[in-house]
Amino acid sequence: MQWLEKLAIGIGRYAVVPVLVFSLTVAVYELRMDEQFWPIVLKNFLLIIAASFFVIFSGIIVTSIFSPGRIPMDKTVEELEGIILTVGENTPNLALFKLFDVFVGPNTLEIFPTNMFSILAGSGIYLFPICVFAFFLGMGLNYDRNYSKPVISLVDSLSRIFYHVTSFFSEILGFILIVLAAFWAVRLNSALQEKAFRDLIILLGVFSVVLCFGILPLFLYFLKPKVNPWRILYGYLGPAITAFFSGDVIFSIPVLQRHSKENFGIRRRSSALSLSLFATFCRCGSAMVAATAFIVIIKSHSYLRIGTLDLLTIGLYALIISFLLARHPGEGAYITLAALCLIYNGGEYKAAYLIMKPLAFYLIAIGAFIDVMLNAFGTYVIARTNGFVEEKNLVHFI
Repeated sequence: MQWLEKLAIGIGRYAVVPVLVFSLTVAVYELRMDEQFWPIVLKNFLLIIAASFFVIFSGIIVTSIFSPGRIPMDKTVEELEGIILTVGENTPNLALFKLFDVFVGPNTLEIFPTNMFSILAGSGIYLFPICVFAFFLGMGLNYDRNYSKPVISLVDSLSRIFYHVTSFFSEILGFILIVLAAFWAVRLNSALQEKAFRDLIILLGVFSVVLCFGILPLFLYFLKPKVNPWRILYGYLGPAITAFFSGDVIFSIPVLQRHSKENFGIRRRSSALSLSLFATFCRCGSAMVAATAFIVIIKSHSYLRIGTLDLLTIGLYALIISFLLARHPGEGAYITLAALCLIYNGGEYKAAYLIMKPLAFYLIAIGAFIDVMLNAFGTYVIARTNGFVEEKNLVHFI
């Protein structure tokens, strides 16, 4: 089952890099031509920041109100070496330096390798360097259009060709999801056998459904001209299901791209840019899930009440980490949980994330589901507010 899961994820990611490179290059070029590039980039980032604040801190508030049951620590401490480390009062908190070592330092070096074209030959897991490459290529095409016209035609053709290639793979993802869903169901059955995890499973499941199928669609009522939020939600169910069972943001990009174009007529210049930025920086769903699990870990370790300042600190750490998860498209929630355990309170819970290892697949699934739903809604909102949507009849939805 694990082998089949890796094969399925590989097939889903297979054509993402070429279609993203060429589509984003054309998008940058066309938006620069219309002098809309920087305003749309700014709108995307403002929406990403606002969504990240709302999702992470609303999740923390819900966890504080509907507190899940404690996880029996005595059953797992003996199995985890150095799970709780006592840190002296004089030990400095090096959280920001640890965040730099774990995320910022290695990721930044990969953005600007010694050979620019080596980015295209990579594994395709880390999308940000690919986005930077496409950005500079798109900017370069605006330098002298007399010389760049043949290249523009070539890049535009390649973008359309690889879009149809990814469309083919998105057609067969339904069969691939059968494998992923079966493996997911087997693991869920095992996790439910552990009664200690049931409260957390229910809390995250209910909150994600309320958030994505209730709260987020309500925000669409503020759009003008008015839209039917349930129609938008229906049009993006495919990417949502894909993200949930795969737990992988990149795996869902081809489906999300196709649904944006064929269900809502979102133009390439808008969808390519928004999909790339949200997939890279808007990982607040994974961060929120990790923050919730971390609060449960702390409550399981101590009977003391977690103060408001501590909750705020956890939320801010999760918020910062959410912007640094681009290199972890398939396990963002668990990586964030490990980072929180490492940096919070000087590393007091250094290895406590291992307690949640049996539930890691579920945390990752919920986090990816919320991330992709935010990507879908964000892409539609940006396109709608900038006039890049061509309305289509519901009967033509895929």
